Formats: sequence, structure tokens, C-alpha cells
Amino acid sequence: FKTCPGRVLCKLPSSGEKEVDLAVQSAKAAFKIWSQMSGMERCRVMLEAARIIREQREEIATMETINNGKSILEARVDIDVSWQCLEYYAGLAGSLAGEHIQLPGGSFGYTRREPLGVCVGIGAWNYPFQIACWKSGPALACGNAMVFKPSPFTPISVVRLAEIFTEAGVPKGLFNVVQGGAATGQFLCQHPDVAKISFTGSVPTGMKIMEMAAKGIKPVTLELGGKSPLIIFSDSDLDNAVKGALMANFLTQGEVCCNGTRVFVERKILDTFTKEVVKCTQKIKIGDPLLEDTRMGALINRPHLNRVQGFIKQAKEQGAEVLCGGDLYVPDDPKLKNGYYMRPCVLGNCRDDMTCVKEEIFGPVMAILPFDTEEEVVERANATKFGLAGGVFTRDIQKAHRVVAALKAGMCFINNYNVSPVELPFGGYKSSGFGRENGRAAIEYYSQLKTVCVEMGDVESVF
Repeated sequence: FKTCPGRVLCKLPSSGEKEVDLAVQSAKAAFKIWSQMSGMERCRVMLEAARIIREQREEIATMETINNGKSILEARVDIDVSWQCLEYYAGLAGSLAGEHIQLPGGSFGYTRREPLGVCVGIGAWNYPFQIACWKSGPALACGNAMVFKPSPFTPISVVRLAEIFTEAGVPKGLFNVVQGGAATGQFLCQHPDVAKISFTGSVPTGMKIMEMAAKGIKPVTLELGGKSPLIIFSDSDLDNAVKGALMANFLTQGEVCCNGTRVFVERKILDTFTKEVVKCTQKIKIGDPLLEDTRMGALINRPHLNRVQGFIKQAKEQGAEVLCGGDLYVPDDPKLKNGYYMRPCVLGNCRDDMTCVKEEIFGPVMAILPFDTEEEVVERANATKFGLAGGVFTRDIQKAHRVVAALKAGMCFINNYNVSPVELPFGGYKSSGFGRENGRAAIEYYSQLKTVCVEMGDVESVF
């Protein structure tokens, strides 16, 4: 692999209806074997997959950087999160159990936690390898099979994950990868042998998937967009708050669904915070994502770069002030001249009714908004159709807990941002979706309960 911004990395054939059916049938056959294995047997295979990922961390991270455009520093973190996810669910696989309930007269009942069958995972292009692990980890731990479709913009690294699962010892076909766009996804969602769909991506696509799943009464997990608030109180540690704002806006070139792109700053410190955040934003090193000192790589493709630029242009037309960045960036290295680079942007003089404040930009664009009171900022923070995440920076721990309790968001951060340990559930409220990735909560979305009632005496009949 070499970094070749703006050039085609490879070409893959799209999976049509025939290929999708072959993948599902292969997964269905593997499911019969995998689902009958004990939790401890599944645990050992998943631990082996985690070990291989950990051992090949640098190779996979490099592949992901070329696949996606994010910095190698971030890609390494993604790969670490991935093997940790598989280790975590390997640990849970052997402990999955139902419960025993004593009934009158010596009778009893019990529950069995059973797998769903063939699950579909549809991933996004911002965290290709990590999302595939987030979905396959709990699915496989519960005894399911999975057919995974990565984004057509980032098709490469998930294929490596499939190879790793095979090397680790899963039954052939248990984790299958199909390639393609909307048509391939539609074939998957409508396939009669698919038991569940887990999707990460945009709200409009999530709505379509929900509609298709409804026709088959299939459960869905939707992890969709966001326009999350980050609230900076005047009593916060300023340096830490600035770092948090950068983490909340510029990871993966701003292409992160839970980013805190509406940065509400208490008016007392507005000027000081803004000056410092602009200074730090201007220092972000942009360029070749494979270089160790690069902190921001290229956006995913030309149409998306143009879309982000369009949001900035519209923001200026609506009265926002570009405090820094927002323009295209052309690296000195001639081999990078066709890359989709832009300077991270900070917008001031923003209002709640501006498009750049209301709509998800999904690029390195931070909007700063002043506020005066806690009650006011909570109301404004919640005035959105989204509800994926929210963050609070303050030294007052009571206020911090009070505010996050009032935020209508599924993932909240206090004095940090974009920290998503696999042990904790991840997911949103409102139009940001439902269901949860990660944590023990994900087990509920990849398994089903069967109740068994055992009568130890004669049947009590009313006839």
C-alpha cells in the first residue's frame, strides 16, 4: 500500500442479489455449527481473533489509514479498540445465561438466552474496521453469524477482519463480507433468512432500513447522525476545555457522528476560550496521514469535501464569522496535491437558527455559541432533532451531573469528549437512532429470551 490521495486504490465488484444470497446461506450453515458451541468454545476463538489483531496492529492500522484517510495515530487507536472489543465479548460469551424461577408445588420455570441467527451489519466509512468489530463482537459472542457490508468508500479493511476470523477458527462463512452500495444493502435487508440488521450511517438511510426491516418484522439497531452540544462553563479548566473542544470536533477530520460541534461557551470566558481554541486549531498539522506527526488527514472523497465547503460558505452568508481555517489545503508534497484536504475551521458569531448549527456537517467545522445561564444552555442544547451525545466541562461536579441528567442524549461526557470504552453502551436518542453498541447492553440486541414453564404435578384444567 502507498498513500495516493485522489486516486483509485482498488476496484471491487458489487455483490448482487445472487452473491448476497450465497453469503447469507453460507452464514446460515455456519450458524448451525457456531450456535451449538459452548460459550467458552466461542470465547477461545474470539480471543484468538483479538490476539491476531493485536499482533498485526501496525499492518492493519496502516491499511485503515489508506482505506479512510485518517492519521496513523488515530488508526492505531481504532485497531486497539477493535481487539479490546473482541476480548470483552469473548469474556462475556462464557457467562451468557438465563434464570431459574421457582413456582408453586415444586414446578419451576427457566429462561434461555438464544441467538437470533444470521445478522446483518452495515458499516460507515469513518471507522470501518472498528465498527465491524463493534457489531461482530456481541453478535458472535451470542452465537450468531454475520454478513457485513462496509461502505463502498472504505471496502478494504473489513475483508482483512474476515480473514482474521477464519484464521482464528470460526466456521467457514460465519463472518461474510459483501461489497456494494444501496442496492446491495437493500438485498441484505430484504433477505428472508436475515434475522436482524445493525446499521451505522445517516438518518435518511436509517429510515429506509427501518422501513425495509418492518416488512419482515426484523429488529434493528440504528446508530445515526448527531449535532451534539459541548457546554463549557466559566469555572472549567480552560486548557482542558480547549483540548476537549478539539477532540470533540477534529478527530477523523471531523467525520465523527457523536462530535460536539455546537460548542456553547459561557459568556464570561467566551473571548478567552475562543482565542485559545483558534490558536490551537491553527497549529493542527495537516498532511500525509502515514507520517507520525500528522494530526489531520484527508476527507473521505471530493463530493464530501465540496459538501463541507458548501456548509462553510452558507454559514458566512448567514452571518457567521470564519475565525480560522475552512479553506482548502494543498500539502507541499507533490504526491498529495490531489488529496481532499482542508484546514480545520472555527466559526464565531453563530446563532441557533443557522444551518451550520442545526445540520450535521460531518467535517472539521466547530461552531461557537455564547450562553449566560445553565437553564438557558440546557434548553438550547436539547433543541435539536438529534440526541447522540453531549459534553460538559466544569469544576462543579454537582452541576456536571445535573446538566448531563437533563441532556437528551445517549452518550454524555464530563470533562472529556469522544471517549468510548467498549465496556460502556453507545447509542442515541431521538433521530440519532436506538439500540446500543458495546457494553452488556449490546447482548440484549443480539439475542432473544425463551421462557420454559415446567409443571411437576397434574395439569390444572378449567375444562
